[in-house]
Amino acid sequence: METSQATILTIGCRVQAPIEKVWAAWTEPAHIIRWNHASDDWHCPRAENDLRAGGKFLFRMEERDGSNGFDFSGKYTEVKPFEKIAYILDDGRRVEVLFTAQEEETSITFSFGAEKSLSIQLQQQGWQAILDNFSDYAGTLSRIKTLHFEILIGATADHVYNVMLDEDHYREWTKEFSPSSHYRGSWQKGSRMLFLNGNGQGMVSLVQENLPGRLVSLRHLGIVQDGKEITSGPEAKGWAGTMENYSFSGADGSTILTVAMDSNLEYIEYFRKTWPRALERLRQLCER
Repeated sequence: METSQATILTIGCRVQAPIEKVWAAWTEPAHIIRWNHASDDWHCPRAENDLRAGGKFLFRMEERDGSNGFDFSGKYTEVKPFEKIAYILDDGRRVEVLFTAQEEETSITFSFGAEKSLSIQLQQQGWQAILDNFSDYAGTLSRIKTLHFEILIGATADHVYNVMLDEDHYREWTKEFSPSSHYRGSWQKGSRMLFLNGNGQGMVSLVQENLPGRLVSLRHLGIVQDGKEITSGPEAKGWAGTMENYSFSGADGSTILTVAMDSNLEYIEYFRKTWPRALERLRQLCER
C-alpha cells in the first residue's frame, strides 16, 4: 500500500451513445474484454466484475504473443448506476469515474492516482488510449445488432467442428459469402486470423477461445483492404471489437450448431440471407 498521497491525474472522453449503452459497455465483462487495452499489442482475455460497493474486480491484461501479462484488480468503494464508479486498486491508489448523460451522448471523466515509478505523461497517454478505445467501441454499440442462426446437423459435434474448420471444407461452405472465401492463420486460441475473399478484402480477427467440439469464439480486430490490415481509425470502427461465436451442442449423434455474430445495421439483411445458405452447405458436407 502507498504511504503518501498520490498525484491525481484527470482525463476524459465523449461517447456517441446514450448512458445506458455506455454504462453496460463499461461494466459488463463481455464488453470489457473488447476494449480494455492501450495498444493493439495487448488485450484483455478475461474480466471479472462484482459491481457493488465492497465488490472486487479483476481484469487480466496480456501481450497478444503471451510474453507478458498482469492482473489489474481492486475493490469498489462507491457505485451509483449511470453516474459514478469509485474504486481502490490493490496498490492503494484511488480511481473515480464520472458519467454525464447528454441525450444521445455521454461524457466520461476519469481521475486516477498516478504511479510513482512511471512518468506522468506516459500514464496519461496510456489511460487516454484506453478511454479512446472505449469511446470507439461503445459508440458502435448503437449501430450493431447481434444475430443468431441455428441448424441441426446429423453428425457428432466433434465431426461438425472438424469439418467446419478444415481449410478445404471452409472454402466450400463459406462460398455463400464469397466464391473465393478462405482464411489464413491458425485456429489455436490467441492466434491472429485473416478471413479473405479473392480480392484482398476481408476481416482480421483474434481467436478468443477454441474448445474443440464445444465453442469457437472470434473477436474481430478490424478489416483488410487491398491486403492491408486496418485495426484503427474510421475504416475499422464499424467492426473492431465485434464478436462471432460458434457453439456446438451434441446429442444422439446429432449436433445443433449455433452462430451468434455482431453485425453493422447495414449488413443485417445480407447476413440474414447468406448465413442460412452457408449453414445448409456445411450440413451437407458434414452428412456426406
